[in-house]
Amino acid sequence: MLTSALAENDFAALKALDTCTISNAIERLHVRPRNEGFSAGSIRCLFPDRPPMVGYAVTGSVRTSTQPVAGGWYFDSVDWWKHVSTVPAPRVLVLQDVDDLPGFGAFIGAVHASIAAALGCIGCVTNGAVRDLPPIQSMGFQLFASSVSPSHAYSHLIDWGRPVKIGQLAVAHGDLLHGDLHGVCNVPLSIAIRVPAVARQLLQEERDLIELCSSADFSLDALTRMLARMRRAHDEPNPLSTTD
Repeated sequence: MLTSALAENDFAALKALDTCTISNAIERLHVRPRNEGFSAGSIRCLFPDRPPMVGYAVTGSVRTSTQPVAGGWYFDSVDWWKHVSTVPAPRVLVLQDVDDLPGFGAFIGAVHASIAAALGCIGCVTNGAVRDLPPIQSMGFQLFASSVSPSHAYSHLIDWGRPVKIGQLAVAHGDLLHGDLHGVCNVPLSIAIRVPAVARQLLQEERDLIELCSSADFSLDALTRMLARMRRAHDEPNPLSTTD
């Protein structure tokens, strides 16, 4: 859960990296299992040409296939919009569609995206559907979703502020998310400021390996030595993972 926002320079350093590199750096810091903390399967980036999205999660749960028990109109959740401001900007809407068949209708369309953008949101991550792609793309709002739908059907919020799960990606209100054309990664706030430095180490290792592969000095023996060094660097505790 978010206690304070990152400093502007730390935030910018994360945004300068792609999501694959962010994920690699988190692995190197050994703070969670390697099969957790990222989107997978059907969740895809709908605007892959946009730069990385980095923001704090605003969580909610929606249904689209059945009418709200108390009735209500599609746009009438003013309390939800008030809730959005409870984390610092930039904000990312993270909406779990809890229907048996997620994605029947779309909660996020041009109107909701416009309201969200006016409230400091830069994108939405959902296991459900979205719609109105051209106008949303033109406003610079990013979308990660499992499907699209022409209708909002009976879209309505049923809860917000609680942890949600988007595919295998678990997200709590206030979590720091990083996403690009590859998907979305949850960046643990405890090590977020250390990720860019570790990422630079990893990128240098990758450059060295690629350079070796294209050089006249390439051999299986040279490759074996370099891979062994990279393996040791991965397995050894990283001093940047300490919290002092």
